Amino acid sequence: MNQPLIEFKDAAKQFGRQRVLDGVNLSIYSGEITTIIGKSGVGKSVLLKHMIGLMEPDKGQVLFNGQPLNGLKTIERKAVMRKFSYMFQEAALFDFLTVYENVALPLQERTALNEDEIRQRVKGKLKQLDLQEIDAKYPSQISGGMKKRVALARALVTAPEVILFDEPTTGLDPIRKNAVHSMIADYQKRYGFTAVIVSHEIPDVFFISQRVAMIEGGRILFEGTPRDIQRVANPAVKEFIQGLESPHDDLTGIASQAMGRRRLRQEMNRLQRREIPFSIVLLSVENMEDLDRIAGHMASQTMFKTFANVVEQNIYMTDTCFRYDMNKIMVVLPDTDANQARMFCQKLSRNLELDALLEESDSAQGVCFLINAGVSQAHKDSRLEQLLDEVESRQNFFYECKLQALAAEHPYADK
Repeated sequence: MNQPLIEFKDAAKQFGRQRVLDGVNLSIYSGEITTIIGKSGVGKSVLLKHMIGLMEPDKGQVLFNGQPLNGLKTIERKAVMRKFSYMFQEAALFDFLTVYENVALPLQERTALNEDEIRQRVKGKLKQLDLQEIDAKYPSQISGGMKKRVALARALVTAPEVILFDEPTTGLDPIRKNAVHSMIADYQKRYGFTAVIVSHEIPDVFFISQRVAMIEGGRILFEGTPRDIQRVANPAVKEFIQGLESPHDDLTGIASQAMGRRRLRQEMNRLQRREIPFSIVLLSVENMEDLDRIAGHMASQTMFKTFANVVEQNIYMTDTCFRYDMNKIMVVLPDTDANQARMFCQKLSRNLELDALLEESDSAQGVCFLINAGVSQAHKDSRLEQLLDEVESRQNFFYECKLQALAAEHPYADK
């Protein structure tokens, strides 16, 4: 693997008698979203402050591009710090400044740009995030979702290489929480910045992360992919993850990823012991990014929730559907072969279209919803991970339907 962009080497930090960091080793890689998890008060925010230079380790090192931060000259250190931006828990907008003035503030404080150059850059960033029509409003005059976008615009306006997010979804309801996660993932893809997120939103935040690190007792207990952490043997990591997992997905209300994987393991055991077949169907919303840009992140999350509810209404009591990923739902069909699973897809397609026709009203503008379905049948010699990889590669049934976006009149509309 390439050299880490940010690296902690045996970093230690103590406040009085409390040792918060006790030999932390951690790697953050360029162009990825890394999420740091752990119990309250274990040092997650302290890690962020070390990355941005607000704190220095008592022992050990924090490196940026292989260079120790505490070994840099003042001018070099300031140059590195300009590569960072920070998005706080509560958006942290100044109420006495307009949206435009909030976004312009980092440029005024940290650059030598003149007013015309600042205006051009701020206007451009507001336009990219669909905020250009509210630039003269104050934070008290805009929605919570817009405040998050304004905070992100302010974080992005200096063209940072790294953005640090400290509990960005604290206190938000499930739709707004998932909208913020979707927004971070969307703009990270667009602009390619490196993101570090401190969060306790498990498993939701795993859907957008390439890497996860867990801190406990001042040390990193786990560092790897979201898929790896689901299979980790460390009892402290397993206990923490399972303690936060719910049987139901927070956004959709269908089964959670953890419950879905449990059901998959049960069906694999039935197949191997009693040769009872089963199949799985993976349903992916392929144009979520387009929906985000057309209808807004909150409206697209509302649509995904509607889609999940329709899927649940079309399965039998013995079947299970669960949220598999950010834009994916998996259906487990016991006593079913691949042909029967394809018939389920056809039935679901018809009912999705019928549901849209029943719900659509003259005043609402429909948005195209593109669904990609894959089918795979488990066999006696199948392994679970192999089966999941197989269904991902077999998504070749396309359905296009119109679900009501409600971008203009839905209570969660973010435009």
